[in-house]
Amino acid sequence: MASIMKRLLGSKEKKDAAPPLPPQPPMPARRLGRTGHDAALFGLGGEGVLRTHGRDREAAAVIARALDQGVNYCDTAPAYAGSMDYYGATLGERRAQVFLASKTHDRTRDGSLRLLDEMLKRLRTDRLDLWQLHDLREMDELDEIFGKGGALEALLRAKEEGRVRWFGITGHHDPAVLMEAMRRYDFDTVLVALNAADVHRDSFRKTVLPEAARRGMGVIAMKTCAQGGLLGPGKLSMGECLGYAWSLPGVTHAIVGCSTPAEVDENAALARSFQPFDDARMKKIEAGTKPYADEGCYYKK
Repeated sequence: MASIMKRLLGSKEKKDAAPPLPPQPPMPARRLGRTGHDAALFGLGGEGVLRTHGRDREAAAVIARALDQGVNYCDTAPAYAGSMDYYGATLGERRAQVFLASKTHDRTRDGSLRLLDEMLKRLRTDRLDLWQLHDLREMDELDEIFGKGGALEALLRAKEEGRVRWFGITGHHDPAVLMEAMRRYDFDTVLVALNAADVHRDSFRKTVLPEAARRGMGVIAMKTCAQGGLLGPGKLSMGECLGYAWSLPGVTHAIVGCSTPAEVDENAALARSFQPFDDARMKKIEAGTKPYADEGCYYKK
């Protein structure tokens, strides 16, 4: 019985593991603002298999494949199910290969510091490379964050203690909120929704992107395919979604959630073959998304 179970477990491990990866050329990279980190065009997002519980082998296979492909920016957050535990169990000695970014959804100093303690424990590391204020949506949140006892005090304290290197903000709900957050504090990065449908309503491209570039911030694109809302027959390919985001002036790289090593390989191949889109192609892609812009902007106010 023991030998049968061993064979069954071995078969499961082989099924979860990706086939060996042949030597790959370096992935194109861009400087992430003032951080000094050269981020590969494709970063591993916190969605896909990472936003689950109990799928340890599958998640480990995706993380390992991403690192093998040259991904050097990894995204997580307390809100992303077991993603921090997956990273903590998988990175090990490879932690030094990645710029590790996480977030706080708590708007207070004390609550955010408690979250940081938990994050570092689950990630099995002593520091975050980037700590971000997660999913800024309302102006009232900013008053709490920047007020006495607010989350900004947690970021500053964590940096003084050497547990955090850089600060950022994230958002996909309202461009005005991100603009106001940038006005109140000189953050190092912004993680923002940028896709080909964005220009049709409450555009982040027309507001947040140029302001971030003016400030010298690193810009990380997310929701490049609107969780599949921009993909499919009569819509866009993944190459068009990512190519559009990578072609926007000021964008450093894009994070993408992946469910399998094969998806990692696909996105890495797109990054290696990427050539910037010219203005005519960018405008054509934008115009083509208008009939399904609501699907591409589902996350906006």
